[in-house]
Amino acid sequence: MSATLSAIDSNALSFAATYVAMLVLLGLVLTAGVISVRRSQKVGIGDGGNHTLARRIRVHGNFSEQAPLILALLVMLPLLGAREWLVHAVGLTGLVGRILHAIGLGKSIGPSFGRVAGMLLTWASLAIGVVGLLVLAWR
Repeated sequence: MSATLSAIDSNALSFAATYVAMLVLLGLVLTAGVISVRRSQKVGIGDGGNHTLARRIRVHGNFSEQAPLILALLVMLPLLGAREWLVHAVGLTGLVGRILHAIGLGKSIGPSFGRVAGMLLTWASLAIGVVGLLVLAWR
């Protein structure tokens, strides 16, 4: 156990924690967006037929589907001795991807730069993280 802990790059762990905090903060912002429309429109459950609320629920839902995967990678990578660059590749790419996607989906139900770029960056983040995790786990 101590050999594993001594292999952790403290900078990589600090950067991973920062990306985790930023993703959680983004989740809070998206949650607040749903709550604000719910309160102003007095809708307790569902979307009440309100298109703005429906879109905010979907933006939050999509974030909630993808962000935990990025978070899991950001926790595991430093524990397996990932270098800073790998944590940045996963964290920054994932964070920017989730921000772009939230903006794109929040403004348009159809295809948009934000939605497409956001998903591509999210997938890239996940792919880089998965490959990195497997390499580190089996080196």
